[in-house]
Amino acid sequence: MMRRFRNRLEAGRLLGERLRQESLRRPVWVLAVPRGGVEVGYAIARALQAPMEVIIARKIGAPGNPELGIGAVSYGGTIVWNEPLVRALGLSEAQLRRLADDEYLELRRREHVYRRNRPMPSLKGTTVILTDDGLATGITARAAIEAIRAMNPAEIVLAVPVCAPESAEEIRPLVDRMICLLTPSPFYAVGMWYQEFPQLMDDEVLAYLEAAQGNINRQARE
Repeated sequence: MMRRFRNRLEAGRLLGERLRQESLRRPVWVLAVPRGGVEVGYAIARALQAPMEVIIARKIGAPGNPELGIGAVSYGGTIVWNEPLVRALGLSEAQLRRLADDEYLELRRREHVYRRNRPMPSLKGTTVILTDDGLATGITARAAIEAIRAMNPAEIVLAVPVCAPESAEEIRPLVDRMICLLTPSPFYAVGMWYQEFPQLMDDEVLAYLEAAQGNINRQARE
């Protein structure tokens, strides 16, 4: 079996080492998808001495099968759908809107909890490193990428520890650069590739964001 990461912090540290070998145009922002992505993003931000913020992206599950991702929502009202899957399920526009509205409620809750009315930083002309703890279908990453692209960064770099091979092929053209340390086949699930994969709680996410504020202040002085 392919090697597994000890935990999310180790995965983020290894990604940070890899990113330090890239020519990254400053300023750099690390945007992490909560919850698990925040732990990975914190380690990346430390390695690059870059600020970190969260970008919320929520999977939209199929009716009666919430684990089956048929779409996703993200910052600024962004919504993406897995069009072939939506057609195969025969879902109406009204059904899709109800499903999306439910996830927007949770998205807004998380934005309030994690950002505490903090505005999203200006990303115009920056290098954005988008990260999560892994990609299975990649539908939430697609929504986050679309939301970030609307904020006019100079470059979007998707950096994840592990990704399903077919998802990597689908998402790679959507970003300027993609760095993935593992693309195992068969993939199974993101958590399979970590020795320790506990669910992060809201207070842990907030602690990582608070710890990352020093990097924001450092970048402001540069």
